[in-house]
Amino acid sequence: MKELLSITRKELNNYFSSPTALIFVGVFLLITFFAFFAGGISLSGVGEGFFARGIADLRLLFQSMPILLIFLIAALTMRQWSEEQQTGTLELLLTMPVKLWQLVLGKFLAVLALVAVALSLTLSLTFMVAVTGNLDFGPVIGGYLAALLMASAYIAIGLFMSSLTDEQLVALILTVIVGGLFYLVGSPPVTDLFNNTNVGEALRAVGTGSRFASIERGVIDIRDLVYYLSLTVAFLSLNILSLDTKRWSTGAKTREYRFNQRLTTFLVVFNLIFFNILIYPFDTIRLDLTASQEYTLAPVTRDLLQNLQEPLLVRGYFSEETHPLIAPLIPQVRDTLEEYQVVAGTEMDLEFLDPITDPELEAEANQTYGIQPTPLQFSGRGGTSLVNAYLDILIRYGDQVAVLNLLDLIEVDQTGTSPNVRLRNLEYDLTSNIQRVVFGFQSIDAVLAGLEEPATLTLYVTPDTLPEQFTDAPARIEQIASEIAAQSNGKFNFQTVNLSEDTSIDRLQLAEQYRIQPIAADIFAQSTFYLHMLLQAGGETQVIYPTGTLSETEVRTAIESGLKRASSGFLEVVGIWTPPTQGQINPMTGQQEQSLQQYNTVASALRENYEVRPLDLSTGEIPGDLDAALIIGPQNMTDIERYAIDQYLMRGGSVFVAAGNYQLAVDQMAGQIGLLPVEGGLQEMLAHYGVTVEPRVVVDTQNTPFPIPSGQNLVNLVDYPAFVDVRPNTMDRDNPIVSGLPALTVNWGSPITLDETLNADRTVSLLLQTTDEGKLSDVIPGAGLQVVYPQDGEAGRQTLAVAVTGGFASYFADRPSPFEQGAEATPDPALPPPPAQPGGFLSSSPETARLVVIGSSEFVNDNIFQLSASIGEDRATLNTVQFISNTIDWFTEDTALASIRASGATARLLNPLTDEEQSGWETGNYLFAVISIVVLGVVWQLRRRAEQPMELVGYDSEAATSPITSGGEA
Repeated sequence: MKELLSITRKELNNYFSSPTALIFVGVFLLITFFAFFAGGISLSGVGEGFFARGIADLRLLFQSMPILLIFLIAALTMRQWSEEQQTGTLELLLTMPVKLWQLVLGKFLAVLALVAVALSLTLSLTFMVAVTGNLDFGPVIGGYLAALLMASAYIAIGLFMSSLTDEQLVALILTVIVGGLFYLVGSPPVTDLFNNTNVGEALRAVGTGSRFASIERGVIDIRDLVYYLSLTVAFLSLNILSLDTKRWSTGAKTREYRFNQRLTTFLVVFNLIFFNILIYPFDTIRLDLTASQEYTLAPVTRDLLQNLQEPLLVRGYFSEETHPLIAPLIPQVRDTLEEYQVVAGTEMDLEFLDPITDPELEAEANQTYGIQPTPLQFSGRGGTSLVNAYLDILIRYGDQVAVLNLLDLIEVDQTGTSPNVRLRNLEYDLTSNIQRVVFGFQSIDAVLAGLEEPATLTLYVTPDTLPEQFTDAPARIEQIASEIAAQSNGKFNFQTVNLSEDTSIDRLQLAEQYRIQPIAADIFAQSTFYLHMLLQAGGETQVIYPTGTLSETEVRTAIESGLKRASSGFLEVVGIWTPPTQGQINPMTGQQEQSLQQYNTVASALRENYEVRPLDLSTGEIPGDLDAALIIGPQNMTDIERYAIDQYLMRGGSVFVAAGNYQLAVDQMAGQIGLLPVEGGLQEMLAHYGVTVEPRVVVDTQNTPFPIPSGQNLVNLVDYPAFVDVRPNTMDRDNPIVSGLPALTVNWGSPITLDETLNADRTVSLLLQTTDEGKLSDVIPGAGLQVVYPQDGEAGRQTLAVAVTGGFASYFADRPSPFEQGAEATPDPALPPPPAQPGGFLSSSPETARLVVIGSSEFVNDNIFQLSASIGEDRATLNTVQFISNTIDWFTEDTALASIRASGATARLLNPLTDEEQSGWETGNYLFAVISIVVLGVVWQLRRRAEQPMELVGYDSEAATSPITSGGEA
């Protein structure tokens, strides 16, 4: 060990005694920093710079490493053995009492230490990103580890090449060639030539660059570690053999020794190759360093897979010939699906097929599952090519089927010279669809069989005070419950409690324990009644309120929905109300203008994971089997529609309201698109609940720019304070709705104030707020979309969205019945008659009622999404959908999928920075690099000067200078 450290120290001294080390560190930092701020350097060219990307990661730093390290390490290692041979000192080293492996390893450690010093000086970039954004340190750790592992492999290659020749330039060229080949063999330009999944996957397994990308993302895979260590050990072994051959004789006496050394080296290299091949299929031994465990199956996925009652078939239809940008993703999909199979065990069948090779298989895919090949166009060496490829994942559970096309699972980053294609959120897409088919196959018998304890349905009723429309309901409920109990094998029990006769039941205790309160027959009725079903199943308690007429279908649906909610894999049912899509009549032309209130994007996105139904509020009632009601852009609403929302909330329902005071519309007076006030919304009713949406617009200096066309397909990005950009530092990170949300743009949002008295006993969360520079601005009529940041006025945080849980008082408790007003109005023969009031009126809600209000409806407008997409901000749509999906999961207390959705669903964004701040950070990093190099050189020189010369034992200076020794003769 002492000899090894001495050799390492001696080699480091050699580097720093000349400008070599400082030149290496300087060139490394200069190229690295330039590539980071100007755009990563790769085979595809120079892309977009760090601040232009706006992503809080170090991908641009590590993207340049695989190519940069080849050349710089080749320059460092070219002199190691070549110079020793050229100057004749190699013979001296080989005759010293030091083992060959110590000589080789000492030089290796010296070069690796110098590379480590250079890498450590790039930590200033890590500091900058951590300060200016929400940096995930897992990929950073993985990136630096991958850089050191790759450097070690290149150093071993360089040392071996240097031992083969006494010409340093030749050693440099050989190292670049060999190191470049190892990088190129797994790079897209080479794998694309084959355009074959299996061959391309094999080439990527050999390439140093593709292995580097695997660790760089924050996953320490045992296969990647073994690969780099094997490459390092193999070339160090070859280096030892190369040096050993230089002291061999050619006689017969050393023939056996020479044969044994060659055989030993061959066996070492062969076993390393064999070991890598052997462990390559094992893809589960890895460490996920990412903050949100992006590459580790979440508990909800494991629970779902480990509790399958029927065999789950997952089949990947992947063509060998596919698009070059898609090909690298298929191995990732394979690895993930294989991990799913490991967790599910024998209950999951996993297959990978190529329908193009089998006509019968292709016919089954086309006719049975509707799977068709996807036409993909790409440019290759021979020009533009078109290939029809299968890129589909089939999920089948019982008679339920889901098909995922790989193009629906990816996202494309168009920044830079070439698009970057990556998987969006594979685990969430797979798990949510598996959950969908598992739930769809579940019958009530399967749901009951999956319960650990029997479910109990208790009907609390007062028969003598029931309204006329409900007099037959108790008997109907008992009949249906008895039928379910008879087929449940003891897993379902039913009982009726007559509160009119059973005086032992404490009604006050019912209200406190289960939130069961008496219902008024109507708003003006003096008498009340009970007709509540209490379902206790799966450790949960649900109260089913009377809705509609309680027909046989409605009763059965209510009971079955309650049982399914108690089971795992329940697919939430969401109702969405949006304003009519018909626009205004233009008084000048008499024609109807196109409505600018389009909200199809969010509804379509939610249908991927929920059962989405349109809400018809004109009946005055929201169905009881809904898990959440989304009211988007409320306007021109009748009191009957408000009554439906109010009573749904009073039954303990969950309501989301996007209640902006201003909306996009055609300003007919000004003849242009502008912001017009919303009329007939829910503002008064929300204020009654203690949540007031003020009639102004919130503006902030932290905002998303507004794109304005400037001709010739150019777009100017104008600072627009009404597009408030909310970042994590002004979100309630303790609330699961926004805990994993990277950002959200609130367009033309109105401020929200809370009534402290009404909300004193409720749980309130301020979900979204502005920065401390938030202000209030007025909308100027006829000014189009112009909203300015006022110079006067007090600045401070403005609340844009709140979540409230607790008891609410009905808005109609002290108001006339909307149904009575409709009946008294003069009927119009052309219109349908007004609806009758639904049976029962609740004056207050249980403590479990939930209300989420955001002071904007335009943040979910399709036109705004298109505006964002025009400047490449597709993340705005993803963030909005994630926000609403997380709200639904919070409503249903199913936050498990929300955690997967937030994991890697969107990129971590930088905090908004001015041009001056960006220039300051960039200049500061360059200055840090220069100062570091100067300090490094000064410290090393001071250290060398402080070294004391070695004193020779028995040395006599006088005797050394005198021609005659003291005891000698002339």
